[in-house]
Amino acid sequence: MSATTFVVPEDAHPERVDKLLARSFPEVSRGAIQRSIEKGRTQRKDGEALQSKQKLLPGDVLLVDFTPETVPGLRPVEIPLEILHEDEDIVVLNKSSGMVVHPGDGTGEDTLVHALLHHCGDNLSHTGAPERPGIVHRLDKETSGVMVVAKTDVAHKVLAERFSSREIVKKYLAVVVGVPGELKGSIRLPIGRHPKVRVKMAVSENGKPAHTDWEVVEGFGGENALVECLIHTGRTHQIRVHLSYLGHAIAGDLTYGYKPGRQMGLEAPRVLLHAHSLCFAHPVSGEQVSYEAELPGDFENYISALREHFGGDAVA
Repeated sequence: MSATTFVVPEDAHPERVDKLLARSFPEVSRGAIQRSIEKGRTQRKDGEALQSKQKLLPGDVLLVDFTPETVPGLRPVEIPLEILHEDEDIVVLNKSSGMVVHPGDGTGEDTLVHALLHHCGDNLSHTGAPERPGIVHRLDKETSGVMVVAKTDVAHKVLAERFSSREIVKKYLAVVVGVPGELKGSIRLPIGRHPKVRVKMAVSENGKPAHTDWEVVEGFGGENALVECLIHTGRTHQIRVHLSYLGHAIAGDLTYGYKPGRQMGLEAPRVLLHAHSLCFAHPVSGEQVSYEAELPGDFENYISALREHFGGDAVA
C-alpha cells in the first residue's frame, strides 16, 4: 500500500487522529495505524506529520501510508513445515519443538517466519510487527503443536480480535512431576514479570488476569501425570507458571522448577508441553473449524518410558 489521500468527512465530529483512522480504515490494524503515525507517515497535505492525540476537523486532508516496513536480512529459508490446513486466508501448522516463532535478539535464520516466507512467499499478513509477517500468536521455543498463521491482513485482524476476546479454544497436553491430588481444577491467578529474574514470569498480585483449567488424563505410578490444559487467557508462560505454582512443574522445565536427576534414566528431553488442539471460527467464512496435532515422537517416547517404569492409570 502506498500513500492514500484521506479527507475527513464533512459530517464528522472533531476526533483524535488514531481513533478516526481506526474507524475509517477497519481493515487496517490499530498497530499498523499507530506505527504509521509514529514513523511520520500520517501527514497533512502540506507535509506536517501528525500525532495520535491531535484532533482532526471536517474537511482536513491527509496523506496516510500503512505500508509495512521491511526488515533487513529477513529472507525465505527452506525449512520443512507440517501443514495441517491451508487456504487463501490462513495456514494451520504443527510447530516442531526447538523452532523459534519469529526473529529476535540472538535468533538465526531458522525461525518459523523464515520458513513461512519460503512456503507462502509474499502471501502473509503485514498487520503485525515487520519482523513477524503472518504471526497472530506464538508458542515458546520448546513447545510443539498447533498454530494458525494469517495470510491476509483481514484474516489477521479478525483472528487477533478473537484471541483477545477469548473466542478461540486452545488445549494443551503436558507431562508434570507428581500427580495432583484432585483429578481436575481451575487456576485463576494473575501472572506478571518475576520481580528478580526478568526472563521469568510469576504469579503476582500486580500481574494480568490468567485463567487455566486442567484435568489429569493419565497417572504414572504417582510419579508423573499427563495433564490436559485449557487456557482462557494467553499470558506468557501461563501453563508453565500455573502448574509450577500448584507444585507440579512440567517435566523438563528447568526454568519453573523441574529438577533433573530425580528419575534416573528418565530425563525429560525438553519442556514437555504440546499445543494439542485449536478450535475457532474461520476468519473469513465464519465456519467453525478444529485442528489437532499428534504428540511428537520425543513426547510419545517419554510417556511410553513412564508407562514401562511406573505403569499407566488412564483416567476415564
